[in-house]
Amino acid sequence: MYLSPRKKLFVDTAAEMFGDGAVITKQNVRESAEKAGVPFPTWFMKPNFKHHYGHYKLPSEGGSADVSTPITEPAGDATTVNLIATSSFKQDLVPAKFEGFVEWGHFATLNKVVKSGMFYPVFVTGLSGNGKTLMVEEIHAKLGKELIRVNITIETDEDDLLGGFRLVNGETKFMPGPVIEAMERGCTLLLDECDLGSNKLLALQPVLEGKGVYLKKVNKWIIPKNGFNVIATANTKGKGSEDGRFIGTNILNEAFLERFAITLEQPYATAAIEKKIVLGSMKKYGDVDDEFATNLVTWAEVIRKTFYDGGVDEVISTRRLDHIVKALAIFGDKMKAIELCVARFDEDTKTSFLDLYSKIDADILKTEEEEEEEADKEILTDDTP
Repeated sequence: MYLSPRKKLFVDTAAEMFGDGAVITKQNVRESAEKAGVPFPTWFMKPNFKHHYGHYKLPSEGGSADVSTPITEPAGDATTVNLIATSSFKQDLVPAKFEGFVEWGHFATLNKVVKSGMFYPVFVTGLSGNGKTLMVEEIHAKLGKELIRVNITIETDEDDLLGGFRLVNGETKFMPGPVIEAMERGCTLLLDECDLGSNKLLALQPVLEGKGVYLKKVNKWIIPKNGFNVIATANTKGKGSEDGRFIGTNILNEAFLERFAITLEQPYATAAIEKKIVLGSMKKYGDVDDEFATNLVTWAEVIRKTFYDGGVDEVISTRRLDHIVKALAIFGDKMKAIELCVARFDEDTKTSFLDLYSKIDADILKTEEEEEEEADKEILTDDTP
């Protein structure tokens, strides 16, 4: 058959690498094209050159042989079975924007990393409820970039991450896991609560090097597309929790941690920033109260300072302030909203937190009688000639 000069260059190069008339894989085709300096030969993927699934036969004698007749797959050959399940549709994985989100802290730094499109693994650490995961999601929502979030637990293993055999339409197929999906889509993989994982996370070592990963169960090498990156969030730096606050966190392998290029330490927001966040939540839930927002932020700030000084064992997180604001929108009662949202703490801590708030907001604990008395006084004042 006739081959153009470019096609012949590809065939000659592949024959030199693998032998005249050799049967080669798609990866071999890619390597040959790169060495020959020609574009990926999609023409070579046609049935005329197909030998069996995933394998293609080079024309012999530099492309002069007749290969016009398609070569059928040999019956009974186990290697011809397609073991990998494929999705019939692609889901949009760009996160939805969070109404009222405030850009602060390491937002700009992480945004630059994601926007660059470079493979540059990032480890984000900080106390619970300070917006680590939300920050990652909002960056991707802003950039319109897909994000696959995987919540890590002590049970997470290679099968959960890279994939395993599943029953699909009555057949046993290898179903690629979220890590493989992220690599093939060229999107970001978010390993959420990474420090809850075990040494089984070491299956991600080659992935964290950006070199791809070999799926030994199906004998296939996966190379990540441009734009693929890994971000991990954790409450610790992978060294465990000595104070017992984060039960279940583990000491992560040093070689695993070393593969993250940078670590971003996320603190709680400053009072000014946190007030903007609380006001944003109030706006979202339809009940804006500037004075209440100020009191909540002041209350949380005092508790955190006391926590850092060793005076209390608990903190009020930014997430808990959002819970309180949402409870207010539901029940319409400030004190009830606070009481419900601090009920998760032990009795002494809960009582001390409520007492502190009552001192910050002196009007919060007015009794119904006092409110009725004030209402009566207003009525009498209005009736006085």
